[in-house]
Amino acid sequence: MLNLERLRTLDAVARHGSVSGAADGLHVTTSAVSQQLSKLEREVGQQLLAKNGRGVRLTDAGLLLAEHAARILSHVQLAQADIEAQRGQVVGEVRLVGFPTAARGLFPAALAALRARHPDLRVRTAEFEPEQGVRAVLRGDADLAIVLDWSNRRSPVPGELERAHLLDDSADVALPAGHPLAGRESVDLAEFADEEWVSWPEGEFCHDWLMFTLRAQGIEPRIAHFAGEHHTQLALVAAGLGVCVTPRLGRPHPEGVVCVPVRQRVRRHIHATWRTDAGRRPSLRAVVEALREAGRPHVD
Repeated sequence: MLNLERLRTLDAVARHGSVSGAADGLHVTTSAVSQQLSKLEREVGQQLLAKNGRGVRLTDAGLLLAEHAARILSHVQLAQADIEAQRGQVVGEVRLVGFPTAARGLFPAALAALRARHPDLRVRTAEFEPEQGVRAVLRGDADLAIVLDWSNRRSPVPGELERAHLLDDSADVALPAGHPLAGRESVDLAEFADEEWVSWPEGEFCHDWLMFTLRAQGIEPRIAHFAGEHHTQLALVAAGLGVCVTPRLGRPHPEGVVCVPVRQRVRRHIHATWRTDAGRRPSLRAVVEALREAGRPHVD
C-alpha cells in the first residue's frame, strides 16, 4: 500500500523541480523530504530520483508515479470537499494568500470575523503577489489566493481554477502636497505627460498595466523609480520625486502626499481564486464571504 504523505512529497518534488523547493512548499526540512522519498523508493522497489548536476531529476519511474500521485491527491482533495459539503460545517484549515494591499486591507477584518463565527476553522495567511498566488493554488500550496486585474487589462484564469469577485478598488494619482494640481477635485492622466513616475517593478502585472494605460493616453512615461510596496512609492512621492497611481485598498496616508481621483475612473477588480475540485468546501465559501464583507467599506 502506497503511503499518501510520501506520494504528496513526490508530487511536491515534481511540481517544484527540486528537493529544497518541495521542502519549502511542504514547510518541512530537506532531510524530511529525502527520508520520505527513500521510504517511497523502498515501497515501490525502484529508483525515483537521480542526480542531475547539483540537483536531482525524476527517473522514468519517478515521473510515472508522480503523474499518478497528482491524480490521487486531486481525488483526495475532491473527497475532502464532498465530505465537508455533506457535513455542511466550516472546519479544518484554509491556506489563504494575497498581495500586500489586499492582505493589509482585507485580512484583519475577515480573519477576526471568521474566528468569531467559526472557532473550529484555522486560516493561515501569507503575502504573495497575484502571479505567485495563482501558482501556489495550482500547485496545491495554497487553498485560496486573492488576485487582481484592471478594468482595461484583464488577467486570464487557468482552466483548473474558479474565482469570485470581491470588490472593485478605485485608484487615484498621488501627488506631492505642493504640486500645482494637488488642489484639484479630479485630474486627467494626460496632464502628467511631463512628470516623472514611480512604478511597480518591471515585469509585474501592475507595471505592465501602468505602461499600457499611460501610453493609451498618449504618454510615454518617464519611470524614475521602481518600488513594489505602496509605502515606498508614496514616500518617494512625498519627497517630491515623482507621481504614481495608487489604489485605495490598504493605502497608507503619509504626510506630504495628496491623492486626487482620476476623471476617467481607474479601477482594479479584486477576486478570490481556488481550485475547481475544492469549490464545494464550506470552509472556502465562508472565507470568501468574509473577505467580501471585509471589502464592503472600501467600495465607493
